[in-house]
Amino acid sequence: MFLHIGNNIMVRKDKVILILDLDTAGSNQISRSLLNKMMKKGNVQNITEKGKEKSFVMTDSEYYLSPISSSTLMKRSQSGSIL
Repeated sequence: MFLHIGNNIMVRKDKVILILDLDTAGSNQISRSLLNKMMKKGNVQNITEKGKEKSFVMTDSEYYLSPISSSTLMKRSQSGSIL
């Protein structure tokens, strides 16, 4: 099954490792450090407009900044349908 994470991007559900809410991740030192390292390496794909990022999605091979909230992505990932 696939998970739609925004901007017509689909990832396989079984490849998703982590979904972080960007608002709360900024207040946690470990999450903030992880995000900063990924951004500095330049391997995070921003699939939304600047300033519209709501969540960070990590798969086994790629990293995304998504315009969809982490709670919505979690609900989608737990459903049996392709959303």
